[in-house]
Amino acid sequence: MSSPIRSTRRPFVAALAAVLLLGAGGAVGVPSAATGPATGPTAGPAPGSTALPAPAAPEACVTDVDRVVSTDPSPQAAEPLPPELTARLDAAARRSFGQISAPGAVVGVASPEGTWTQAYGVADPATGEPMDVGVHTRIGSATKPFTATLVLQLAEEGRLSLDDPIGDYVEGIPNGDRITLRQLADMTSGIASYSRNEAFQRSLFAAPETVYTPEELVAYGVAESPLFAPGEQFDYSNTNYVLLGLVVEQVTGQPVGEVMETNIFDPLELDETVWPGASTELPEPFARGFTLQGDTATPEAPADATHWSPTWAFTAGSLISDMDDLLTFGRALGTGQGLLEADSQRERLTSFAPPERGYGLGFGCIDGWVGHTGELPGYNTTVYYDTTTDTTVVVQVNSDIASGDCPESPVLADDPRTLPCSGPATRIFAELSTALGHTFTPNPQQ
Repeated sequence: MSSPIRSTRRPFVAALAAVLLLGAGGAVGVPSAATGPATGPTAGPAPGSTALPAPAAPEACVTDVDRVVSTDPSPQAAEPLPPELTARLDAAARRSFGQISAPGAVVGVASPEGTWTQAYGVADPATGEPMDVGVHTRIGSATKPFTATLVLQLAEEGRLSLDDPIGDYVEGIPNGDRITLRQLADMTSGIASYSRNEAFQRSLFAAPETVYTPEELVAYGVAESPLFAPGEQFDYSNTNYVLLGLVVEQVTGQPVGEVMETNIFDPLELDETVWPGASTELPEPFARGFTLQGDTATPEAPADATHWSPTWAFTAGSLISDMDDLLTFGRALGTGQGLLEADSQRERLTSFAPPERGYGLGFGCIDGWVGHTGELPGYNTTVYYDTTTDTTVVVQVNSDIASGDCPESPVLADDPRTLPCSGPATRIFAELSTALGHTFTPNPQQ
């Protein structure tokens, strides 16, 4: 292994943190996670280093931040959406579900007009158990907005600053005296993603039950860092969010899962959202997840990744949740209500770089849609909030297998490859957004 990383957090926290996981997931801003290496564990979009543009003043991705932040804090309407809109959404979901490589999907839309949820396909192909709206799935990198929110809350309390260098909290990070917590959060740190480290991939795929500590994950990323000087480029890195989780633990003196429960789950009443720790189990009911990643998977026979150890992910993507909770969190993420003070949310909604299609403080933005995609072996999730219409859209799928004309992402043997390449949840979400009248156009997936 590369040189060891020594965290300066309290020793008793280290033992607890060793059981936590990172989910992968496509990042918003690069919503399709499969832009990373097709052979590596999907851990968010890993598009590689992208040079940031010269300073300019393009139109902001969220055009009326004050209106969004001051949105009525009452929950979105619980009554059903109008029948004609429901029919359009159902048609879009059925059409796109037929184009993905997944056994089942759950979709949901919540707006001031009402709420609509629907399940398609099966949760377990072996038994034929149907997908259910209340099913639990691993949400991958849709965990990252939770992690960044904790950091922002601690900044509000004056317990840290986004401009603190990571070296103040974790030793042994290249450029650690210059890389700020803000640069970790917006993916401009230059620290390589451990999930793209070939030695890590060999370890995980040979033995998916392996238990990793956060420090081990960071060491894999550090071994290939720095990729560039802090702040000079963009590179989607799961290591960034593992480090932020370590910061939360050090500052609070608590396991990050407990901090999430106190600061996010309880205030928003997210009763079905779970930090799994080292457990490979999911709450009932749950959907089994299928992948082409791992040493045993083939295009003819995907692997069942349902009970892979979650410890390989930690605070970059380990959470488990269901539709109702994700709809609630998606709106809170977009408006800040129940999570952050107005000034913090304004900063968050203007943090996207480049503004027109960028990644900000724990989530991304495309044409007013803010949120995150989550993808890891077996599961794919999208959680997005439309800042122009106060509408939240969530898609959960029990597969991370892309479909279409994918030159890099693995596809099933019988995939006709006649459509543009897309992850399953992203394809459904894009169709739903069109049915809603505000099309989300994801960045291309390979």
